[in-house]
Amino acid sequence: MSVEARRAMIVHAVLPLLMEHGTNVTTSQIARAAGIGEGTIFRAFKDKDELVDACTAEALRPDHVLDAIADIPLDQPLADRLVEAAEALSAHLERMGTLMGALHASGRHKLRDPEQRPKDRRNSWKGGRRESMAAMSGAMVDLFTPEKDRLRLPPEQLASLFLALLFGGRPMAADNDAPTTRQVVDVFLHGAVEAQ
Repeated sequence: MSVEARRAMIVHAVLPLLMEHGTNVTTSQIARAAGIGEGTIFRAFKDKDELVDACTAEALRPDHVLDAIADIPLDQPLADRLVEAAEALSAHLERMGTLMGALHASGRHKLRDPEQRPKDRRNSWKGGRRESMAAMSGAMVDLFTPEKDRLRLPPEQLASLFLALLFGGRPMAADNDAPTTRQVVDVFLHGAVEAQ
C-alpha cells in the first residue's frame, strides 16, 4: 500500500473516533480502528497533530456532498431534487460541526498555524472554503437549470439564495421549532403566504 493510500485509510478509520473523542483519542484506539499497529500511524503521519489536521481537511472536503448532488436524477420534480440536495448538504454540515465541536471540547481551539502544516494539507479542498462553497453552489445550479424557463430568477441566484436559506436559518431554531427539510424547500419554492 502506498503512503498516500495508507494515510487515506487511516484518516477514514479515525474520523469517526475524532468526532466522538476529539483529540483525546488514543493511538491505541486509532490503531485498532484502522486495523494497523501503532507504529504504522507514525510512518504515515509525523505526529498526532498532523493526523488530526488530515482528518479535519477530509471532513471539510465537499467531494462527497458534490457527488450526492450530482447523483440526484434531474427528471424528478424540482422540490424532490431540492429536498435530496438539502439533506446531503445538511449531513455535510453536521459532519463538519460534529468534528469541530469534538475538537474544541477536547482542547483544540484552532487549527495549527498554516505554516506549521505540511504544504499539501494547508487548504482543505483545492483553494479552500470559498472554492468549496462555489462548487456546492455550482452543483445546486445544475438542479435548477432544467426549470430555468419557469424560474423567476436565474439558476445561479436561486442556488445562492437556497444555500443562504439552508445554511443560515436552520441551525438557529430550537429543535422542536426547526422546520423540516421539506418545509424549507416548500417555503423556498412557494413562499410563506398561503395562496388565496
